[in-house]
Amino acid sequence: MTAKPTDPCHVLIIEDEAFLAMDLQDLLEREGVTSFDFAVSEEEAVAAALANPPMLITSDVKLVSGTGPGAIASIHRQLGRIPVIFITATPAECMPCEPPGVVLTKPLNQRAISAAFHAITDPD
Repeated sequence: MTAKPTDPCHVLIIEDEAFLAMDLQDLLEREGVTSFDFAVSEEEAVAAALANPPMLITSDVKLVSGTGPGAIASIHRQLGRIPVIFITATPAECMPCEPPGVVLTKPLNQRAISAAFHAITDPD
């Protein structure tokens, strides 16, 4: 998938810190993402993904209730593999995260998020 401003691209942001979720939304909108769902808990994340399957997920590890890796495992069991960018202050708790892939450390880094997004959405 190549996300361009004219292509629909839906992302699920799993993040329990509202300001970080809004910052991620702003960063990803600049990269061409057109719609978002947000979740602060494992249960909310699974429900949001089932209601509106995303093309990409960003996920923290520690949530208000449950964990990001737990939510991702459940989503993948029910919907199949969806690319994930883990963004966390506790990267050691995400080793290994399934699927293996991008694990970024907070604070948010626009260049790193952009690079990870394009590595996933522009595989060529």
